[in-house]
Parts: sequence; structure tokens; C-alpha cells
Amino acid sequence: MSSIDARLAELGITLPVVVPPVAAYIPALVSGNLVFTSGQLPMVDGALPATGKLGAGVSAETGKQLARQCALNALAAVESVIGSLDRVTRVVKVVGFVASDPSFTGQPGVINGASEVLGEIFGDAGVHARSAVGVSVLPLDSPVEVELVVEFA
Repeated sequence: MSSIDARLAELGITLPVVVPPVAAYIPALVSGNLVFTSGQLPMVDGALPATGKLGAGVSAETGKQLARQCALNALAAVESVIGSLDRVTRVVKVVGFVASDPSFTGQPGVINGASEVLGEIFGDAGVHARSAVGVSVLPLDSPVEVELVVEFA
């Protein structure tokens, strides 16, 4: 068992299968020693567990859990193009989009769901630069979407 696989097992995390694209793109692309993922929705078994906006029907805690799922979906996409997450040397950047009611300003806390699970999995190599952006709507009325840039060897 690889060290990341062992860490995932220790955390009780099973990576999902790669989420099929909902439009004309691929889930992840390698350029040099970087993997860029497409924006990942919080799909679980082919469906969104919640829809709507943060601050208008979707709680910050639910959003945080959905952002965590987005990050796991993104890691599945990374693994699909580099073969093993043991090859990841650093999570470089996380970009999180939060479908937000105009009065909602807790986007950073929501995207912490993605950031925290990456830190749990990769330790210091999971510490990254990040953007957390509020938007009016996301595909399929998803509350959150996350994309990653990771470096690998």
C-alpha cells in the first residue's frame, strides 16, 4: 500500500471514481510537472447532495462538507492522470467558487473544507495558495466548485 493510500485509509477516506465532465472538457490535464484539474462539483455517486446558495438555504457547514467532497473529486482526477497520489510533491493552488446569496461573506470558511482535507492528506505538502470567490450561480445549481493545481515528480 502506498503512503498516501495508507494515509487515506487512516483518515477513513475512499477516493471516488473520477466524476465525468458535464460539458466539453477533461477532468485533469498534465503540463510539465503540474496537474491542473477542471472545476470539480461535489458529486457523490453521480448526483449533487445539495443545491442552492450559501446564505439562502445552504448552511456554511454543509458548504464546507461539499467543498471537502470537491477536493476529493479533484484528487481522483489528479490520480487518474499521474497514476498515484504518492507522486504529488505539493498542492500549489486551490481555487474555490461558492454560490452565494449577496449577503453571504463566509466564502473562506466554506473553502476551508477543501483546504483542511488536503492538509490532512498531504501534511506540509498540502499547504497551498488559495482563492475563495463568491459567485451568483454554479453549474447544475451546485453550491460549491473547487479546482486544484498540484506539482508532482
